[in-house]
Amino acid sequence: MPTSEITHSPLTARRRWAALAVLALAVLVMAVDGTVLYLAVPSLTADLAPSATQILWIGDVYSLALAGLLLVMGNLADRVGRKRLLLTGATAFGLASLLAAFAGSPEALIGARLLLGVAGATLMPSTLSIIRNVFTDPAERTRAIAIWSAAAGGGAALGPLVGGVLLEHFRWGSVFLINVPIMAALVVAGAFLLPESRDPAPGRFDLLSAALSMAAIVPLVYAVKHTVSTGLDDSGVLALLLGLVAGIAFVRRQRRLDTPLIDVDLFRRPAFSGAVFAAFIAIFALTGLLFFFSQYLQLARGYSPLQAGLAELPATLASIAVIALVGRALAGLGAGRTIAGGLALVSLGLAGIAAAEGAESYLWLALALVPVGFGVGLSQTVTTDAVVSAVPSHKAGAASAIAETAYELAVALGIAVLGSLVSLVYRSNLDLPADLPADQRAAVQDSLASGSSALDADSPVLHSAREAFTGAMQTTSLVAAAVTLVAAFVAWRTIPSVAARSAD
Repeated sequence: MPTSEITHSPLTARRRWAALAVLALAVLVMAVDGTVLYLAVPSLTADLAPSATQILWIGDVYSLALAGLLLVMGNLADRVGRKRLLLTGATAFGLASLLAAFAGSPEALIGARLLLGVAGATLMPSTLSIIRNVFTDPAERTRAIAIWSAAAGGGAALGPLVGGVLLEHFRWGSVFLINVPIMAALVVAGAFLLPESRDPAPGRFDLLSAALSMAAIVPLVYAVKHTVSTGLDDSGVLALLLGLVAGIAFVRRQRRLDTPLIDVDLFRRPAFSGAVFAAFIAIFALTGLLFFFSQYLQLARGYSPLQAGLAELPATLASIAVIALVGRALAGLGAGRTIAGGLALVSLGLAGIAAAEGAESYLWLALALVPVGFGVGLSQTVTTDAVVSAVPSHKAGAASAIAETAYELAVALGIAVLGSLVSLVYRSNLDLPADLPADQRAAVQDSLASGSSALDADSPVLHSAREAFTGAMQTTSLVAAAVTLVAAFVAWRTIPSVAARSAD
C-alpha cells in the first residue's frame, strides 16, 4: 500500500492533541455503542418480544457490518479523504441512532443496528490513519495510539454503566438517542480541528475484492450462529462452505493485485500474526461474555439496570488504570511479555467469574472483574502498537486496517460463538415440569429473558431457569478462560519482548 501524505502544514502540539481528542471521542462512542445495548436486552425483550436468535442478531449485526466493511471503507478513505469520510460517517451514525432509538419491532432494530455498523465502518479506519499522519514522532505516536486504544477499551467497559444510568430513568431507546448530540459535537469539532489527508497514489479500487471480503465474513458468522442454535443441517454447512470458498478466493486475489485490500503476506511475520491473534482473542472473550453477563446480573441476580452497570464498574476502572501503567510494563517487559501477561490476567479473571457466579456475595464477582478489565486493557493497548510496529512503515496502513477488522470481527464472533454457547448450555440444563403450559415452555426454552417476561417472578420454574442460566454462564466463562490462556501462550512465543520505549 503506498504511503499517505499530509495535505496541510504540520500541526502545532496543541492542535495535534486537540485532534486526538476528537478521534478518541469517535472511537469511544463506537465502543460504548457496541456494549451499551447489553443492559437493555431485558427491557427491549419485554417491549419488542424478540426471539433468542433475534437478540443475538441485534447484538451481532453491528460489529458484523463493521468487520465486513472496514477494509472497503479504509480504501475509500484513502481516495476521498479521511477527514471527509469520518465526518460523513459521524453524520450517518447519528441518523441511524435515531432509527434505532424509535424502532418498533425486532426486525426494525436489527436493520437500524446494521445501518449503525455501516456508518461506523466509515469512522474507524480514518481515526488511526489520521493519528499516524498527525503524530510523526515515533514516541509521541506511541502515546497517541495508547490513548486511542484506551478510548476503545474504556468505551467497551463504560457501555454497561452508561446503559445502566440511562435505563434507570428512560426507555431502552435512550441508549441510542444519546449518540445524536455527541455525533453532532464531533462533526462540528472535527470540521475545525482535524486535518485532511489521503493516499497520493491509492491504485485501482477493486470491487470484486470488496464483495469477496463480505462474502467470506457474513456466511461464516451465520454458519456458527445457526449451527449452535439449531444444530448441524444443510443450511449451516452451505453457509460455511460459501464463506470458506469466498475466503480462499479473496486471499488468492489479494496476492495477485498490485494494490490489494489486505496485504496477506503480512501474516507471514510471526510478530504481526501473533499480535493480531492476541488482540482478536482478548476482545472475543470479553465481548462474548459481557453480552450475557449483563443479562445474568439482571435476570439471575435480580439487579436493576443501574445496579448491573455499577456492578461491572470494577472492570471499567481497571481498564482505565492501564493508561498509567502501560508505559512501565512495556519498558520493563517488552511488548510480547506484556501482552501475554495481560491475556493471562484475563484468563485468571474469567475463571474467577465462573466460580463467583454461583456465590451469593457480589464481592467475589467484583474481585474477578478487576483482572479481566486490567488484562484486556493492557493487552489491547499494546497489541495495537505491536501490530503497527511489526511491519515496515510503508505497510502501516495495511496493518492498521487488519487490526481494526480483527477487532470488530472478534466482537461479532465473540457474541455469536460464546453467546450461542450460553444459549445451548442453558437449554440443555433446563428441567421443566411436564404440565407447564406450551406457551410458557416455549418462552423459557427460547431464553431466560423471554421466560422472565412469561412467568411470575416467584415461579419455581423461573428459579430453575435462573439456575440453568447461571450454570451456562459458568461453563462459557471457563471456555473463554481456556481460549484466552492459549492466546497468552501464542503471544509469549511469537511477539518480541525487547524492552520498549515508555508510552507514558
